[in-house]
Amino acid sequence: MQKHDFTNNLINETSPYLLQHAHNPVNWYAWNDETLALAKRENKLILISVGYSACHWCHVMENESFENEEVAKIMNENFINIKVDREERPDVDQVYMNAVQLITGSGGWPLNCIALPDGRPIWGGTYFSKDNWTNALTQISELFQKDSVKTIEYATKLTEGVQQSNLVAPNNNEIFFSESYIQKCVDKWTESFDLDFGGLNRSPKFPMPTNYQFLMRHAYKTKNSKLMEYVNTTLTKMAYGGIFDQVGGGFARYSVDKKWHIPHFEKMLYDNGQLVSLYSDAFLITKNQTYKETVYNTLDFIERELLHKDGGFYSSLDADSINEEKVLEEGAFYIWKKSELEKVIGSEFDLFSEYYNINEYGVWEHEKYNLIRTTSDELFAKTHKLNLADLKKLVGKWKSNLLVNREKRKQPRLDDKILTSWNALMLKGYVDAYRVFNDNHLLDIAIKNAYFIQDNLIKEDGSLFRSYKNKKSTINAYLEDYATLIDAYISLYEVSLEDKWLIICKRLINYTIEHFYDKDSNMFFFTSDIDSQLIAKKIDLEDNVIPSSNSIMANNLLKLGHLFGDKNYLKISRQMVHNIAPLIESYPSSYSNWINVYSNLSSNFYEVAIVGKDAIQKIKDINKEYVPNKIICARISISKNKLFSKNKADFPLLQNRFVENSTMIYVCVNNSCNFPTTSSSVALEQLNK
Repeated sequence: MQKHDFTNNLINETSPYLLQHAHNPVNWYAWNDETLALAKRENKLILISVGYSACHWCHVMENESFENEEVAKIMNENFINIKVDREERPDVDQVYMNAVQLITGSGGWPLNCIALPDGRPIWGGTYFSKDNWTNALTQISELFQKDSVKTIEYATKLTEGVQQSNLVAPNNNEIFFSESYIQKCVDKWTESFDLDFGGLNRSPKFPMPTNYQFLMRHAYKTKNSKLMEYVNTTLTKMAYGGIFDQVGGGFARYSVDKKWHIPHFEKMLYDNGQLVSLYSDAFLITKNQTYKETVYNTLDFIERELLHKDGGFYSSLDADSINEEKVLEEGAFYIWKKSELEKVIGSEFDLFSEYYNINEYGVWEHEKYNLIRTTSDELFAKTHKLNLADLKKLVGKWKSNLLVNREKRKQPRLDDKILTSWNALMLKGYVDAYRVFNDNHLLDIAIKNAYFIQDNLIKEDGSLFRSYKNKKSTINAYLEDYATLIDAYISLYEVSLEDKWLIICKRLINYTIEHFYDKDSNMFFFTSDIDSQLIAKKIDLEDNVIPSSNSIMANNLLKLGHLFGDKNYLKISRQMVHNIAPLIESYPSSYSNWINVYSNLSSNFYEVAIVGKDAIQKIKDINKEYVPNKIICARISISKNKLFSKNKADFPLLQNRFVENSTMIYVCVNNSCNFPTTSSSVALEQLNK
């Protein structure tokens, strides 16, 4: 076996997570063709360690093992060690996460997997203590040297399992979408509800925005008050909980307990983007002021801590930060001692402690508190004989003082890479908030971000980059990036009427059909046909904390099919949902965005065509009500024969719609339209039938 000098190779990477490991004594490499070729050339096992910048247990394992000279010696002598940022390389993460799940029955981060020199996995797990880690590495390296045939046999079987794990067989039965099937799925889903605190009846609890977008939509459509009450319980408890930063705004990734109190303290861009969309729509239905405040407090956090000066959004804030003892501690930036709170709040502390539960309910550990609410401002004001407006001013003052005091602490580490898909989710969050609250500041932020993505992450050939940092764009994008960006740009068009966003969408979706579409399964691969191939080519199916890229793409094809009159888009969309339909009923919460698209196909999906100088105002009027099953196509007319647009697109829905000196609204289903109207209220009546 050839020997070489050991040096850490991560120092020239841009990923904050990789750079965190750039000074470990481990001879880390990044994942690339050169590293994989080195493993084959030296016939060494590959040790693949996957994590992300904000991951608490990734930091723990680094501190215990990867910074230890003895552990590093074992790793360097026996393995080609590859450190992977799962946010930059979700394709690598998917494959080896799948392998570890097959081996152990579970997964998570840090993800550690050992593979043959050709990349086929043989062993893996998540977090390991130092002793368990070194014992495992020693045994596996000895086994490979003494009995390579046995390891190859095992790797062959495991790789076959990874390759077979998410194959999709085309559904050749007659395509039929029924509302009764949706109800059947919801009925099964309700068995796992936590009716007291919301979410699923287990811990840890993840926000899962797509789940509640669908359940809220279904409850609204079917007038199911019990289901709507459950959704509102979930949204309210999350907004009141410690998973929501009661001082600075923004949601953490998940809570470790059932009451949403103690989070895993990292804050991720993708969660907050989707939750802004969810709470905005929830406000549209309920007019619950807590939901509006949650949206604005979240966006305040985004603009204060995750917004790049040029309009992009950073990825995340770490769970850990430096505490008073000068060591990294999870949640140190966010939690409070009672004595600290008394000092900051002063004479109003008794009232404050009741509002934020500085008591047995709100205590965490080591006599520290993570703020949590249990009641609405209205009820709290009534109970304490306070004017509601006075209470809100008081709470605002408390939060402001706490925020100023907290800023004196050592800040959590920032992951400052800018990812296309996560930016698209946040862009859509801003668009949805603007659609609901009609606040031009929100639209300004959205448009600036949309141009940032256009200028820095879209290539000249119409394809995308995945990541941007330090004025450098890197990594070919994945289906997730294309799907989420198309979705966001469609939404931006619907409120801005700038055709350019739909023109870009059409170019992007045609690119995905050419380079990602699998004609055998009628689904899309996660990676394109021009990228280096891994041991398995994955098809992303399940809706998780981020919806499946295929489910988003199915909805994109449906919308763009209606907008551009493209029957092929519609055909692909219908077949995709038809393929997944047999899977949905078995575990509905894992296919919630698929059910959302299914809902668009099982009943009327409205095309709203608007032409005239007041088109923008008509759209605002229509957006005052919750109508999720629609697509808007509109243009401002300036003469009978000319329609104004910066970048004009050909929309069949607008043909022959012009009426001189009027703004006409056409509500249609599959190009079959109601009588046109100039009244927004009449159009809404047609939409609500």
